[in-house]
Amino acid sequence: MVFVLPTIGLHPMKRLTIQAAIAVVAGALLLAPSAPAQTTPAQTPQANRAANPIEVGTVDWSRDLDAALASSKESGKPVFLLFQEVPGCSGCRKFGREVLSQPLLVEAIEDEFIPVVVFNNRSSGTDKKLLDKFGEPAWNYQVVRFLDADGSDIIERQDGIWSVGGIASRMIQTLQQHKRSVPKYLQTVAAVANSSAQNQVAFAQHCFWTGEANLGGIEGVIATEAGWLEGREVTLVRFDQESVSLPSLAQQAARVRCADKVYTRQGRPLAGLRGGVLGRSYRTASASDQKRQLSRWPAITRLPGINAMQLTKINSLASRNADSAMEWLSPRQRELLSQP
Repeated sequence: MVFVLPTIGLHPMKRLTIQAAIAVVAGALLLAPSAPAQTTPAQTPQANRAANPIEVGTVDWSRDLDAALASSKESGKPVFLLFQEVPGCSGCRKFGREVLSQPLLVEAIEDEFIPVVVFNNRSSGTDKKLLDKFGEPAWNYQVVRFLDADGSDIIERQDGIWSVGGIASRMIQTLQQHKRSVPKYLQTVAAVANSSAQNQVAFAQHCFWTGEANLGGIEGVIATEAGWLEGREVTLVRFDQESVSLPSLAQQAARVRCADKVYTRQGRPLAGLRGGVLGRSYRTASASDQKRQLSRWPAITRLPGINAMQLTKINSLASRNADSAMEWLSPRQRELLSQP
C-alpha cells in the first residue's frame, strides 16, 4: 500500500517527510475520527494505550469533545485538550514518547482531567471543525488547552510548552484556577522537572542518614543525597528557591542540628554558620547509604515513575508517620505497593 500526503499549506515551521508519515500512519488510523469508539466491552484502557500512535503517548484518549464536555459538567474535571500532528514530525514523536508517556503525568491526565485529542493535520471531518472552532493552526506543533464544561479556556492558551515540567505546571495552574485539589505526586513531577542544578547546598552533620531524614521534610526541598566533603558526612540538598530561600533553609537545617557547616558555590558563611565550598571535591556516598529510612520499604524504589522528590519526602516521613509518607505516592503507585 502506498500513502501520499498533501504538502500544500504546511505550517511554515513544519515539514513532514513522506518516509516519516509512512512509518507511523498505520498507527494514526487507529485513532482516526471515522474509526469506531475506542471504549468497547472488548477494549480496555490498557489496550487503547498500546494501540496509540507514538505522537499521543500512552494516555487513554477520547476523540469525542462533546462527550468530554458533558462528562466535565458532571464530574467537575477540566478537559485536557491536545492538538497534535498525527502522523507527526520527530518533535511530535518525542513529545508523545517523553512527555505523554511519563507515568505520573499520564496518571494525572487520566485521573484529574478528561483527555481529548484532536489531530491538527486533517483537512476535513471533526478534527478540521475543531481546529476552526478553536482557531488552532493546521500542521502546528502540539498545543494543550484546558477547558471547562462550557468549552472555554480555564487558563490562557500558550504555545511552545513541550516539556514534562511545563505541562505539569500548567496542569497544576489549571486545577488551582478551577478550584480543585492538586495531588502531591503531580506537584513532585513539576518540581523535579523544573528544578535547577544551581539551587544546591550541602550541610555537614554527624550522620547523613539523619541529614536526609531531617532535611528532606523541609518545605521547598526537592531532593536530598548522602555524600562526603572534606572527609565529613554531608547531605546535598536540591531546593526550590521560590518556596524556600537559602538563608531560611540554612536556619531550618541548623534548628534540626544538621548544619555544622554549610557548603555553597561561593563558600561564604551563611545565617551565622561556617561556610565551605561546594565543588568538585564533593562525592556521593554509596548506594547503601542513600535514603536509609526506606530500607524497610525497598519496593517503593521500584515503583513506576517514582521520582527523587517522592523518595525524599517518603524517606523523611517513613519512621515517623507512614500514612503521611504514603500520601506522596500516586493512587496507582499505592495500589501496586499493596499487591503481594
